[in-house]
Amino acid sequence: MELITSNPLHNIVDERDVISSSNTSFIEANTKEVTLEHLKKDCIIPVFAKDNESTISHYEFVQKTREIAQDLFPEFNISEPDIRTSHLIKGRIPSAIGKPAKELKEHEKTLYYERCAFAMEIPQVVENVNGNRLALTIGGVRAYNQENLYSRKSPEKFKMFIGFKNMVCTNLCISTDGLADQIRVNSVDQLSEAVENLLNQYDRMKHLGMMERMSRYELTQTQFAHFIGKLRMYQFMDKTEQKQYFPVSLNDSQINTVVKNYYHDPNFSRKGDGSINMWRIFNLFTEANKSSYIDNNLERNVNAYDLTNDLVNSLQNGTGNFFLHN
Repeated sequence: MELITSNPLHNIVDERDVISSSNTSFIEANTKEVTLEHLKKDCIIPVFAKDNESTISHYEFVQKTREIAQDLFPEFNISEPDIRTSHLIKGRIPSAIGKPAKELKEHEKTLYYERCAFAMEIPQVVENVNGNRLALTIGGVRAYNQENLYSRKSPEKFKMFIGFKNMVCTNLCISTDGLADQIRVNSVDQLSEAVENLLNQYDRMKHLGMMERMSRYELTQTQFAHFIGKLRMYQFMDKTEQKQYFPVSLNDSQINTVVKNYYHDPNFSRKGDGSINMWRIFNLFTEANKSSYIDNNLERNVNAYDLTNDLVNSLQNGTGNFFLHN
């Protein structure tokens, strides 16, 4: 497959040399870490209410993606998926109707998670970009709140990505062509085809080149302050005015996190003179994005990538940019 064969051999490292990821997850907001086995054995599967047709379960989504990744990269080991869930939906079996909650036994309880995100690394495929080691990573998101479960069975929505995980901080680095956020399928077979199509179309070398370019451009402390001020202004513009400028998905609290980490992040804070390069700013964005809910995390991650590259293009070409100039 081109994704692998185009890679220089020195970037495919011995598994013994791979730095282990930190305990910090790729997403942190309001989520719970669970295992694939838990999704398989302990969670019920929601259905479409009017015809009782089953949805595609979180377990099937994760497991099928892992199988496809292993088939496409047979010479490498796919890591155990890092799975994060949120919005637990509780229930009980019919025989426990009317029973006080404190008296329920474990076998009388049912549960499933409304939202699920996962990421799995190919830890033997590692790149060094701007002094950071990045591991090729595949993952996805499923959110039942985006389905009309009160109706008849209809195409179900999934989101898939392929990109890199920064092994310094577990920030995800996802490019525009590495995200498929509008997958609509009726079956596991259709889902498999969509996952395979995304993995095949992803241009890994272009993605790496764009990230490497970020380190060659920087903002002074004054420019960074101006940039942050414009980001805050953007938050309060009406929708019509916002459409004149490059879209920004980070919210106000996440912008606060970017500013805090500009001073205090152990890996991506400012230099001694207050300047900061665009690679560090990009990672401040993706670090702040970890507080996003599961159902909009991937889109915000890609927006951070696109926004950073828009700024780099302006710096490289000397063109005007609302966020950098008066």
